[in-house]
Amino acid sequence: MNGSIMRCPCGSDKKYIDCCSRYLDKEETAPTAEALMRSRYTAYTLDREDYLLATWCATTRPASLGLDNGPRSKWLGLEVKRHDSPVPDQAVVEFIARYKVNGRAHRLHEISRFVRKAGRWLYVEGEIL
Repeated sequence: MNGSIMRCPCGSDKKYIDCCSRYLDKEETAPTAEALMRSRYTAYTLDREDYLLATWCATTRPASLGLDNGPRSKWLGLEVKRHDSPVPDQAVVEFIARYKVNGRAHRLHEISRFVRKAGRWLYVEGEIL
């Protein structure tokens, strides 16, 4: 992948190198829950299980996601519906992610919860709508 020319999968209309690469590849901390969620979507498109697990709250994080098992998903797009931070260090992000598995289209509509611990946003859990 050439990040200097590739558009970021998160839907920002920026180049990958200027967007989610700084979180996935340069280990910068996402400044908001929405930025973290977008970078996690990008991690799914790139099969970056390491990043997904590293940005998942330890209290709810699985041991593995098994991204290498089973058929590969082709991620088609992300739409962020809303981003709210009702109290400091907690946030919710509602999004719709579209993808295909074995040529069949799917749509994931989720409300994700995030917490900020020691200055880092972490994914806690999601409610699939």
